[in-house]
Amino acid sequence: MKTNLTISGENFLMNGKLVYSEIEGSNPRMHGLLMNARLIQGIFDDKADATRFNRFGMTFDPEENTDALIAALPEWYKYGLRAFTVGLQGGGPCFTVPNGEIINNPFSPDGLHIDEAYLARLTRLLNAADELGMAVIVSALYCGQIRHLDGAQAVINAIRTTANWLRDGGWKHIIFEPANEYDIHLFKDYPIVMEHQSMVGLLDLARRESGLPVGCSGGGGTLNAEVARASDVILFHGNGQPRHAMANLIANARKWAPGKPIVCNEDSQAITNLQVCMDHHVSWGYYNGLTKQEMATNWGVLKGEDLFFALRIAENVGIPCESLAADEQYMLIGISKNECWDGKCWPRIASLYPETINYVDFYVDGTWLYRSYDDPFSLYYIANWIQGPLKRTEGLLRAEITLANGNKLVREGCIGE
Repeated sequence: MKTNLTISGENFLMNGKLVYSEIEGSNPRMHGLLMNARLIQGIFDDKADATRFNRFGMTFDPEENTDALIAALPEWYKYGLRAFTVGLQGGGPCFTVPNGEIINNPFSPDGLHIDEAYLARLTRLLNAADELGMAVIVSALYCGQIRHLDGAQAVINAIRTTANWLRDGGWKHIIFEPANEYDIHLFKDYPIVMEHQSMVGLLDLARRESGLPVGCSGGGGTLNAEVARASDVILFHGNGQPRHAMANLIANARKWAPGKPIVCNEDSQAITNLQVCMDHHVSWGYYNGLTKQEMATNWGVLKGEDLFFALRIAENVGIPCESLAADEQYMLIGISKNECWDGKCWPRIASLYPETINYVDFYVDGTWLYRSYDDPFSLYYIANWIQGPLKRTEGLLRAEITLANGNKLVREGCIGE
């Protein structure tokens, strides 16, 4: 194994060096952080009907999906991404197919066995990250798929089985997360996961059986003192949180469990929150449900939100990379043919510096629809990680961007082209 992830106080080290310190001329304030992305569907399958994910101009195959992610990792690494989260039970999709219709579950009902095909894909992915020098947050359970486990003992078995497999693999670049957003109501039928005190027990089990650092995320904007103290890495999700709420979460984590690294391993496309985390020496996790969680997905650094996030990491770390002209720093996305599904699309304005935007007005064929005030400036904004759909597949969509300095920009395109 090439990559050994260790922890020293609030910092991460890889092979004995603070992360990013190996980059000549890098920003010392970034040293020891793990800037990351939620690539949760890296080993995804759907045993109910995988053919439904032949869409967005792509075909879906579980083996090709994992291999495509592996092929994309060097590009992400180039910009400074040093970790990602992948799930045994995946995540979402949150915009299209209900998770209750999907069977993306590798565990036997008693939790004692894991589907070998899933383990083979995860092995390839972990080995690729190890070779590259990236850490992986391996998340075991997801609220939308835990229904396939037969009760509390099966949950314990699934955590132990996963932990033992990870231990036997000999990897040293992994953070083990027993469950994604353990405290949300969708776990209500599994109190052994949902209750804080029982999660402390699952964290102890995961650490003891795997020999790896552990942590567990709650729902967007939640942290629990007992879980934080029981974690080696304090994981939290920033979904739906404005910037100062993020700062308050971080302050609470440090008050409850001082001297531990803090990692937001899921937030949104709202890269304004990235700055909050960097200001407080906390690692931030990019989450784009539309480009990186709806299957089939293109795992590369796509123009728009993906690229803007990547460039912000590189800029702050001090990694030389391409520069964008002023007119390339604001982009209308979500309306092309391959971004539409079932008569719906999800328009939004992506920006390299969303802090420069005051608000965005959306029009279709000259008729005003909506004003969006917050990053990521989506049409029919619900929260920073989710938006309502525009139920159209044709027409001219126009976005008028009013900048904080009062200047205006226009971005427009034809829906479905």
